[in-house]
Amino acid sequence: MAKILVDDSENLEKAIKRFKRMVEREGIIREYKKREYYEKPSTIKNRKNKTLQRKMMKKKQKNG
Repeated sequence: MAKILVDDSENLEKAIKRFKRMVEREGIIREYKKREYYEKPSTIKNRKNKTLQRKMMKKKQKNG
């Protein structure tokens, strides 16, 4: 969970930017978007397999 402490002398815009960076680093928004809709386990498995195949093809093409 992302938390920031804001001092009275600190600029609010600066604190918001710091909060956004922390949320981005922790992957909260990415996780939210991933869980926004239900995805069947078979769909998840297929998506992972396709990304793995793409990575292997790129690696194979790179090595020649």
